[in-house]
Amino acid sequence: MAHELDTPVAGATNWQREVAIAAALLAFGLLALPFAVYIVGQQVLGEYGDGLGALALAENIWVDLLSFRLVAWVLVLSPYLTIQLARGVRRIWRRRL
Repeated sequence: MAHELDTPVAGATNWQREVAIAAALLAFGLLALPFAVYIVGQQVLGEYGDGLGALALAENIWVDLLSFRLVAWVLVLSPYLTIQLARGVRRIWRRRL
């Protein structure tokens, strides 16, 4: 049974499909994930930085990316890394069955 991430897009080669997936997940990590982190953090920990808001957190993450801070890179790349981990686990699981 093929998974939707493993089925080729019409006319796209494997690397083009992989680049499209990586770009979409990177965009999600850059644009949506900082705001999701803010919302969850606000509920769990309280207001961020004396009420600075979600944009301040996103800006700090983006600045940390430009400063090559590992934590920011792991956060932004985590959606893509999670998909890659799931693919690897699925391949190992299929080989064992």
